[in-house]
Amino acid sequence: MIPELGPAELGSWLADTTRTQPVLIDVREPWEFDYCRIEGSVLIPLGQLGARCAELPGDRPLVIVCHHGNRSWHAAAMLLQSGFVDVYNLRGGVEEWAVDVDPTMRRY
Repeated sequence: MIPELGPAELGSWLADTTRTQPVLIDVREPWEFDYCRIEGSVLIPLGQLGARCAELPGDRPLVIVCHHGNRSWHAAAMLLQSGFVDVYNLRGGVEEWAVDVDPTMRRY
């Protein structure tokens, strides 16, 4: 089972400075990331994720982000299978983030 967070849950987490902050990994393509993104996200396209796992911290929660939550779900599953333990999928991706948290974000 892949743990998921809704956009509002993630927004609350990011606003809570008493909690360990997650690393946001955006697995979309560069053009998508350039178009819109959650502030502070790190771009690692899904096709590169397997080869770049060593770049990810093992001591902080990882929240995986894409457009609608499908690619990020697969990426989260890959990371869990690779031994990462604190991994979450952002349900609804940046699309739901724009609707629920940041209505100024560009949408596509």
